[in-house]
Amino acid sequence: MRDVLQAGLSPTRLEITDESALHAGHSAMGHKASGEDVESHFRVVIEAAAFAGLRPLARHRMVNALLKSALETDIHALSLKLLAPGES
Repeated sequence: MRDVLQAGLSPTRLEITDESALHAGHSAMGHKASGEDVESHFRVVIEAAAFAGLRPLARHRMVNALLKSALETDIHALSLKLLAPGES
């Protein structure tokens, strides 16, 4: 995920927090047939010039497009905070 976001957005800030442990016992929508715990819940903060002038929905769509494959197979929950430089 980090490599895809770095390549696609050239962020000035990228924080990825794996929150999967907070969801222990929660089914990851069958991502692992064996039932083993998987890294599937993430909180992501991105600051990138690519978001300047875009509304929040457009920013989310941009990130979702970059992570499309992972969202279909590996990521069960993704919390996003998407900022343009100078925003907080």
